[in-house]
Amino acid sequence: MNLGKLFIIIGVIFVIVGIIWSFIGKLPDDITFKKGNVVFHFPIVTSIVVSIILTLIFYIIGKFR
Repeated sequence: MNLGKLFIIIGVIFVIVGIIWSFIGKLPDDITFKKGNVVFHFPIVTSIVVSIILTLIFYIIGKFR
């Protein structure tokens, strides 16, 4: 695979992840703590969903190599 095709595939992956990320944003089980002026947000469920999606994408790409 040449470098041009690799960059196209990486770009498509980033676009897909960006679109998915904008739709899922904050899922209900993400952890958020608010104390005064400090807000801590830990997107655990969002991270798991993105990890599963990326695993599937890379698995599919690996099958076609």
